[in-house]
Amino acid sequence: MKVVYLPLDERPCNLKYPQQLAAMTDLEIHVPDRELLGAKKQPANVEGLQKWLMKETKTANYLILSLDMLVYGGIVPSRLHHLSKEECINRLDVIKALKTQNPQLKIFAFNLIMRVPGYNSSDEEPDYYEVYGERISNYGKLLDKKSRGELTGDDAKLLELLTDEIPQNVITDFIGRRQVNAFTNEYAIDMADQGLIDFLIIPLDDNAEYGFSSQEQSKLLCKVEKCNLWDQVAIYPGADEIGCTLLAKVFCEAHHYTPALSIRYSSTKGPYIIPKYEDRSLQESIKSHITAMGGVIVDYASEADAILFTHSPAVSQSGVAEPFQTFGERHRSYFSEINYREFVQALKYDWGKVIGLADVATCNGSDQTLMFMLKKQGLLEKLDAYAGWNTSGNTLGTVIAHTIIESYYYQRTEKNGERRRKSREFYYSRLVEDWGYQTIARKAVAMDDVPRLGVTYFDISGHLNEIQGIIKGYLETFVEENLSDIKEGKIDLKNVYSPWKRMFEVGFDLTFAFSKE
Repeated sequence: MKVVYLPLDERPCNLKYPQQLAAMTDLEIHVPDRELLGAKKQPANVEGLQKWLMKETKTANYLILSLDMLVYGGIVPSRLHHLSKEECINRLDVIKALKTQNPQLKIFAFNLIMRVPGYNSSDEEPDYYEVYGERISNYGKLLDKKSRGELTGDDAKLLELLTDEIPQNVITDFIGRRQVNAFTNEYAIDMADQGLIDFLIIPLDDNAEYGFSSQEQSKLLCKVEKCNLWDQVAIYPGADEIGCTLLAKVFCEAHHYTPALSIRYSSTKGPYIIPKYEDRSLQESIKSHITAMGGVIVDYASEADAILFTHSPAVSQSGVAEPFQTFGERHRSYFSEINYREFVQALKYDWGKVIGLADVATCNGSDQTLMFMLKKQGLLEKLDAYAGWNTSGNTLGTVIAHTIIESYYYQRTEKNGERRRKSREFYYSRLVEDWGYQTIARKAVAMDDVPRLGVTYFDISGHLNEIQGIIKGYLETFVEENLSDIKEGKIDLKNVYSPWKRMFEVGFDLTFAFSKE
C-alpha cells in the first residue's frame, strides 16, 4: 500500500513522526526530499513539490496532504505570505490534476486555521508581532465578543484603546492574510464537496474561546453543515500531530479496522477541563482525535482493543501547569483533584490490552511527578505508547495514532519482531523528547547556558554547536539515569540537533535493540 505524504513543515514532529509510525506497519510511505522543503520562515519550493506530487501519486493509493505546505510553503510561511486568493486557487488546483491522473487516489488533506498567539514574539509571526502581538490577540477576542453581543462597558473601552494603539497598516496586513487563509479553507471544503478531497481536517492552531480563530471556525462549520459534509470534514484543536492522525486513518482504512478505545482519567474533572491553547473540553477533543482516525470509544475496557490512560489536569486554561513550575507552585487542584496513586495502580494492573498514556496534565512536556512514579514502579517498559509534548492536541494525536496501530498488531505479530522494534523506538523516543528534553534539559539549558553564552531562547545560532553538545549531554544522562535498566532492550541515542536553531524543539536519532533471550 503506497502512501504519499506532504508534511506541514520540515521539523521532526511533522516530517519524521508519521514515517516512524509507518515503519511499524506494512504501509510504504513516500516523502519529499529535504531540499524541497522550507526552513522555518523560508517557504518550500512549491513548484518543485507540485512536480514531485504529480510523479509520486501516479501509482499511489493514498495522499496525506498539507495544504499549508502546498499553498504557502509551510506552517510559518502561512502566517507571513502575501498571496492573493487567485494564487492560492492556482496552487490548490494541482489536486484536480492529481485526481485526473489517478482517479483511485484517496486524498486526506489538512489545512490550519491560522493561530493568534497571545504574546509578543516574531519568532514565527510577522516582525510587528514582536511589539503588537498581545494587543492583536486581545483585539480579535474583543471583536468576537462584540459580534456575539457580549461586549461589556470595560471591554468596549479596551477595544477603542487597542484600535488606537495598533497601527492601521498592521491590522490591515494581519486581517488581510487571515481572510486569504480563511478563503483557502472554504475552497478546500468546496473541493471535499466535489469529491476531490476525500477527507479534510481543519485544525485550530493554538486557539481560544474567543478571537479571530473562533469567528472563522463558526463560519466554516456553517459551510460544512450547509454542504452536509460532517462525515468528510473535521474541525477541532490541533496542528503538528495531524500527519500522525491521518497516517493512522489510512492504516485503519487500508486494513478495514475500526479500533475500539476506552478512556481512563487520572482526575474525575479531567473530561471537563478546557486545555490551555484550546477552546473545548478535553473529552470532546479526544472524541475528535479518535473519530478522525476511524476509531470508536467504548464504555468498558473489556470491550476495547486498547485503553487510553489520560493523565489530565483538573483545572482549565491558565491553571494548567508548565514543566518549569515546581510541584509546589502548581494550582491547588494538582494536590487534591488528581489521584496519582490510583492512576499508577490502575496502570500496574494487567488489563490484557494495549495501553497508551496521554500525559496532558502539564503543558509543553511530561509531568515529572507521574513519570518518576512510573519509573519507581517499573512500569515504563510496560506501556505500549506515550506522548506528553507541547499542547494537549499534539500529545493526543500522537499517542492515539501509535496506540491504534499497536492495537491492530497486538497478538498478531512476533514479540520481538521488526515492527515491534520500530514501535519501541518510537515509544522510547517520546520518553527522551517529551520527558528528557521538554521537561528537563530544555529548562536547564535555557536557564543556565543560554544566558551564559549570550544567545536567546528563540535564537541559539550564535553558539549552535556548543548548545547542541550540551543538550546531547543532558539527554545521554537522562537515558542513563532513567532508561538504562529496562529489561527488554538497549537504547542508543545520537545525532542530537536543534531543527529551528532555537530551544523550543529538539531532533535526534534513537535506535532500540531487543535483549537476547
